[in-house]
Amino acid sequence: MALPDLDRAVGWSFGLEIDGIQVKEIQEISGLKMEQDVIELKHNASQDGKYINKKMPGRQKAGEITVTRGLSDDKSFEQLVKDARLGNMPAARKNGAVLVFDYQGAPIKRYKLTNMWAKSLEIGSLKAGGTDVLTEKLTLTYETMEVE
Repeated sequence: MALPDLDRAVGWSFGLEIDGIQVKEIQEISGLKMEQDVIELKHNASQDGKYINKKMPGRQKAGEITVTRGLSDDKSFEQLVKDARLGNMPAARKNGAVLVFDYQGAPIKRYKLTNMWAKSLEIGSLKAGGTDVLTEKLTLTYETMEVE
């Protein structure tokens, strides 16, 4: 039996693509999740009258990710939010992917996100005397996620 290869994925080597364009200088991506509803069927067995509780897979749920990066003069995050706020959904809806790389920079996992759009944009705390890097957090909601 072969030993599992546990040295391939590292948490600091990742990327984000939106409509085929690589988003640069990402600090963090959180909330990546695949989930579906659970349907519960409760009934009695016909032979002996015993109570049966059966669980079955239901509909796939939509999800959200939060992308954090250092504040810069790049206006792409603001444009994504603006399109959604103005109701320009054909321009606001994008397809993209979160990529995970190995130690040598080769992609090993691709989480494909379809019909995502910007739900919110949050700017980090402005604090007199603070020494933290100012960040912006973009929350993207998506309809489906597939692992490639």
